[in-house]
Amino acid sequence: MNEEDRPLKRGWTTGACATAATKAACLALKTGAFPDPVEIVLPGGQNVAFALAKNERGEGWAMAGIVKDAGDDPDVTHGALVMSTVRPGQPGSGVVFKAGKGVGTVTRPGLPIPPGEASINPVPRKMIAGVVAEVFGEGADVEVTISVAGGEEMALKTLNPRLGILGGISILGTTGIVIPYSCSAWIHSIHRGVDVARAMGFDHVAGSTGNSSEMAVQKFHGLHEVQLIDMGDFVGGMAKYIRAHPVPKVTIAGGVAKMTKLSQGLLDVHSNRGSADLDGLAAVAVEAGADAELEARIRGANTVAEAFIEARKAGIAIGDAVAAAAWRTAAGALNSPDIALEILVFNREGELMGHAPFAACHSPSRPLKRR
Repeated sequence: MNEEDRPLKRGWTTGACATAATKAACLALKTGAFPDPVEIVLPGGQNVAFALAKNERGEGWAMAGIVKDAGDDPDVTHGALVMSTVRPGQPGSGVVFKAGKGVGTVTRPGLPIPPGEASINPVPRKMIAGVVAEVFGEGADVEVTISVAGGEEMALKTLNPRLGILGGISILGTTGIVIPYSCSAWIHSIHRGVDVARAMGFDHVAGSTGNSSEMAVQKFHGLHEVQLIDMGDFVGGMAKYIRAHPVPKVTIAGGVAKMTKLSQGLLDVHSNRGSADLDGLAAVAVEAGADAELEARIRGANTVAEAFIEARKAGIAIGDAVAAAAWRTAAGALNSPDIALEILVFNREGELMGHAPFAACHSPSRPLKRR
């Protein structure tokens, strides 16, 4: 089998690694010996074993560390050393979670964990509490401190600082398994971004397809960083979540190519999901007043960006028409008269190329109401 034909290798979440490290440390604290490998049961019932990369023990404490293997997923925490230090807790305290070096602390509302707590998500907490009970029995009083070597630097490559998770990465995972190139982690970060913005009382969020459009929309509206949602290609994923967790005003901003794809009905605007239809864009240009020569140039353009440049040279503003059609696609996903949607189309230089103003996302049976 060729290298490029082999199946992508799955990996383990930080939550699974922290759980396995905790179990090893608990057993060492109880018995004086570290199991290696250490076996845990994932939420789906799978038994998996982890080799220890580090272990230490002292008077009244034990620490074990496991190197995270994310498989073939381009995860910023791949290769990270995830450590758990356990020690007896105060009587009646139960399992207490603490953020060690490299693990973030929650400082803003709206996340699954309240402000002031270590950023160890609910499922990993449940898994960790489960192995503590397995070793010491139900109701055991144990302090668990999770640390990640280099976690402070890793966190700068994530959305944690924007979400108000400071000092390191989060301990995440709902299944314990990392599926390579899964969109679930990105969708999860979109959800948490919306949750934090709502919890902080903002009535306007802006989802952007990339860094350039995010900087442009922030400047356009003067937005706080919490109002900025890095939705990437997942316009539909953001829209559907906001439909269930409403924000009164929503801006969707993106480059000319991705917004053209949105205008043509695609809610996932990744290049793998299909290319923008230049023939369709040419038809839009004709409706905006393009002559036959410009229509032909747009049909034959190498990229959407080139088509926009050709239209601009000819004095044909196709950006507003693209924005209007993109509004209709996204409004259909939001589908709530209580949510006002705006579309902004930018070029690579951050220049506004098209704008559909805020309007209520009515259902087809409701009249359009501009705001």
